[in-house]
Amino acid sequence: MLEPWMLEFTGNKSEIEDQSSITRSRVMATLPQIASRVFITWGVLFSFPEVRDHWLVTSLILSWAVTEVIRSSFFGLKEVFGSAPRFLLWLSCTTFYILYPTGICSEAGLIYVALPYMRETGLYSLRMPNKLNFAFDYYYASILAIFAYIPGSPGMYSHMIRQ
Repeated sequence: MLEPWMLEFTGNKSEIEDQSSITRSRVMATLPQIASRVFITWGVLFSFPEVRDHWLVTSLILSWAVTEVIRSSFFGLKEVFGSAPRFLLWLSCTTFYILYPTGICSEAGLIYVALPYMRETGLYSLRMPNKLNFAFDYYYASILAIFAYIPGSPGMYSHMIRQ
């Protein structure tokens, strides 16, 4: 079985490439992508195994994997040979219109699917009273994360289109 940490590495590998000047991405565009991939792989799929059998996991893996295969092929060939076939650039640009929204919807959907398990287990939540005199509820933080997709996704999508 494909383990969540493998997905996390795959996604973050491309973000590391971005920041090492192999590609042309900016930090502010890259950080939300890293954060969402880490949150989905570790904070949802690894932490709540009940969610792993949901059909949205397949949609997520396909969206992330196809994107990364095309992207890595393009930049790998460009790095090794100085250029890459134009069809890979075309493929990257056109599949993006479908794969980006399916990936985003899969991510937000999986957070939603995990919410009952988050509430039931209280995992990663800190209840009062405690020595820190601080409370944190992972369930409500995850709801906020879902709502962050609403303003964040169109902004990221239009940023990617402008590139």
